[in-house]
Amino acid sequence: MRQLLRVKELHTSFSSLSKKIRAVRGVNFALYRGEALGIVGESGCGKSVMAKSIIRLLPSVSSQIERGSILYKGSDILEKSEQELQHIRGKEIGMIFQDPMTALNPTMKIGKQIIEGYILHYPHVTDRDVKTRLFKLLEQVGITDGPSRINQYPGELSGGIRQRVMISIAIMSAPQILIADEPTTALDVTIQAQILELLRKIQQEEGMSIMLITHDLSVIANFCNRVIVMYAGKIVEQALIKDIFLSPKHPYTRRLLHSIPRLDFPHDHHLYSIYGAPPDLSSELKGCSFCARCPHAMHICQEKDPIDFEIQPNHYVACWLFTPYFMRNKEKER
Repeated sequence: MRQLLRVKELHTSFSSLSKKIRAVRGVNFALYRGEALGIVGESGCGKSVMAKSIIRLLPSVSSQIERGSILYKGSDILEKSEQELQHIRGKEIGMIFQDPMTALNPTMKIGKQIIEGYILHYPHVTDRDVKTRLFKLLEQVGITDGPSRINQYPGELSGGIRQRVMISIAIMSAPQILIADEPTTALDVTIQAQILELLRKIQQEEGMSIMLITHDLSVIANFCNRVIVMYAGKIVEQALIKDIFLSPKHPYTRRLLHSIPRLDFPHDHHLYSIYGAPPDLSSELKGCSFCARCPHAMHICQEKDPIDFEIQPNHYVACWLFTPYFMRNKEKER
């Protein structure tokens, strides 16, 4: 597959008067044309910060992209001016934000909010063509009775419809990349399934690449081609979806999977939890960030941060347990 986006050694931090929080610490990954990439991890691991760094939507007063590169079609987004970014946001890279109730303008009718970015990117399009595109899009995302819906305000809509409006805004200009940041949060199971099925349908029809950000591995199980697992601002494992579920390697990934409730377990089965707490990202971290919570931690884990090791094609893990030296000794013991 053709590479559409490449993120290299991305470091993003937030500063206050007393401390600096290193929210994203050396992230490396690629997004390919037409694929669905899942980004998973517990709350606060840096998923949303990384996504907003890609299209530079973080507040300039308190945040800073310290170093790295974000290559979109070979061109570094970090080197572009604000005016150049206006031609990328929405038109080339769209984003569905976490909470539609706070992301939507409560004082503006949804029809105007959906077409606002489209008119900005395509100023010469006629009003007739804009309306045609709008009503076709509303039908595509499953919003019926478009002529009356476009005159409603966000507060008049249900959570599921508001989420569909957010999707409409994100894909109105037919972007090549869609970043979906927790698109099913606060929705019931039935609506979640509808939203995921809608995103899959849009991806197939529009041929776009999707980055699906979530803390729930079950959400991406039937949606994504590849998965990235994040912990404490770093990527600890990335692989094809089947390899993550059938053969997880990093201790954190294994514990995430073990903590998912399953219907085939007996009713008195103890639900696994990951003891301890994530590290403080405002302090200098030495060694592996998961070391304090890992039952397999070794002395080297406390001293040196592991690099990514490719243990099989397209399966990378940042863990000292999978260094060539350790794996050779493991084979000898057998």
